[in-house]
Amino acid sequence: MIKKKVFPTSIRWRWIRGSLIGVLLLVGLPLGLDRYMDWATSNLRFRNPRQVPPKSVAIVFGAAVYRNGQLSPMLAARVRQAVEAYRIGRVHKILMTGDHSQTDYDEVTTMKRYAIELGVPADVIHLDYAGFSTYESCYRAREIFGIRDAIVITQGYHLPRAVYTCAQLGIEAVGLETDDRGIYPAAIMRSYMVREVFATGKALWDVHLARPLPTFLGKYEGME
Repeated sequence: MIKKKVFPTSIRWRWIRGSLIGVLLLVGLPLGLDRYMDWATSNLRFRNPRQVPPKSVAIVFGAAVYRNGQLSPMLAARVRQAVEAYRIGRVHKILMTGDHSQTDYDEVTTMKRYAIELGVPADVIHLDYAGFSTYESCYRAREIFGIRDAIVITQGYHLPRAVYTCAQLGIEAVGLETDDRGIYPAAIMRSYMVREVFATGKALWDVHLARPLPTFLGKYEGME
């Protein structure tokens, strides 16, 4: 008969304790970093366009555009908030930054078209076709478009990371949240918020340690 191997109690306890510590670090550290970023930007984020401090430019981050050329609801909300900020004089120019990595997919031109339909003059709007991530959009806004101060516009769950990233990359940034709370299904918003917790850790790594170059840089296209 084969005897079953039994680990001493002390070894089993060390293994359990080590596993628990690992789980706590895996879950607790990202949550802690997320809370830190929320705290660090708390006095720089606004919901009311009339309360946000005036800046030179509004930076509007891209999101999904459907194949029929329609903006996703979240992206449409971002553009509308930028249009409102421009309409009441909080900004004088708008930078649309997003993904145009494929010939048949163009977030920023679609965003511009919608803003023009809402009354913004075409010459006010500038396009960044290589804003493939929040980090790359902020990096290129500073280095390619010469933006020194900006209102960054996105949904509330994403706003702390957007403000923090732009600020760490040399832009005097404040954030304006889109006016669309309670519109989206709770399950979808939970998935976005969970993803954001881990994206926050990567953002901190990028701005404080790695400082990677964007996928594309290119020549200076200042918005003066």
